[in-house]
Amino acid sequence: MAEREEAHLNGAYYGPSVPPSKSYHRPSRGGGPLGCCCSCVFGLVFKLIFAAVVFMGLAFLVFWLIVRPTKVKFHVTDATLTQFNFSTDSNLHYNLALNLTIRNPNKKIGVYYDRIEARALYEGQRFSTVTLTPFYQGHKTTNILNPVFQGQQLIVGSDLLEKFNEQKTAGVYEIEMKLYLRIRFRLGKIKTGKFKPRIECDLKVPVSQNGTSVGTFQTEKCSVDFFNYR
Repeated sequence: MAEREEAHLNGAYYGPSVPPSKSYHRPSRGGGPLGCCCSCVFGLVFKLIFAAVVFMGLAFLVFWLIVRPTKVKFHVTDATLTQFNFSTDSNLHYNLALNLTIRNPNKKIGVYYDRIEARALYEGQRFSTVTLTPFYQGHKTTNILNPVFQGQQLIVGSDLLEKFNEQKTAGVYEIEMKLYLRIRFRLGKIKTGKFKPRIECDLKVPVSQNGTSVGTFQTEKCSVDFFNYR
């Protein structure tokens, strides 16, 4: 009896058999025909965009090498100021005549000036506006415009009279002229859309009294801004 119990105790016992575990296959997020199709579409779109950018870059480079576009240059070559004073009611009385030179240095590009608006400002305040006659400017051509500002305008400001008196003593007034343009470019038979550049000219104009100027006006080069209108 003891031998049977000993044999039973010495025998290996591991309990009931464990069923085999089931393996579950979790589908990948990007798998399947739909994921492959989306990847192909995105890859194709990227290649097309990249090719378009490269093509446009090469086209612009070829255009620049052939045409060599250059900015149109604006200069105020002369200014005559015969009246510039304030009345007791803060009205500015003025008579200002300018010579404006526009130079197109391009060999193959012409410019249509569809609208030319000239504004005169003193200490940041506009006191006069004139509209000049539209025209076409050919290749390597210089045109001269003659805006004249004449009249009176109410101008007020805390430091305005103080600065005016300082400049009156010196006999030279700091006047700004701005040109607001609407232009088109022409290359052969091709005409571009409209551009609206702004031209700024900072002038130091000596006043003329009895036909005699206090000083000599110096030619001023104007700045050109194609991306800041109004």
